[in-house]
Amino acid sequence: MKSRDRRTGVVVVNTGEGKGKSSSAFGMAFRAAGWGMKVCVIQFIKGKWKTGEQKAAEKFGNIEWHAPGDGFTWDTKNPEQDIRTSREIWELCKAKVRSHDFDMVVFDEINYCTGYGWISGEEIAGFIRSEKPKWMHLILTGRNASPEVVDVADTVTEMKMIRHAFEQGIKATQGIEF
Repeated sequence: MKSRDRRTGVVVVNTGEGKGKSSSAFGMAFRAAGWGMKVCVIQFIKGKWKTGEQKAAEKFGNIEWHAPGDGFTWDTKNPEQDIRTSREIWELCKAKVRSHDFDMVVFDEINYCTGYGWISGEEIAGFIRSEKPKWMHLILTGRNASPEVVDVADTVTEMKMIRHAFEQGIKATQGIEF
């Protein structure tokens, strides 16, 4: 593994309507951890729901996982609480980047928050431009990535849905969606 002074960290944005945004980010997180990098994953939406990726991360000594969300969604019953929760999670994200303890930080589903107007794209992009260490990898996932976040990224992938099992009446599947 390259030392921090020899590494150029990249900002990756996974967005779009298709499946695979978080899955791709977790693949990168496990890859980085396999190389001995310290990784921090912060999930904005999942909350207390147990997932396979979180269970897998527990097997690594170098992945720190946070899922403090309330499980808020597009059909929220309490938008004020969702805004408050997303702002608290955003503060956690900034603290983990500022700590310089991690080689990679994943902001899972943060783009939903910009899409809902709870955190501005300019606020996120400004933070990345001014405070992300040169050597740190940063991954942001979720639909509706703001133009400002897309502009500050080094790599942007838009997932496009062709077909999804849910449309055929198949509910979220263990090992595939969680």
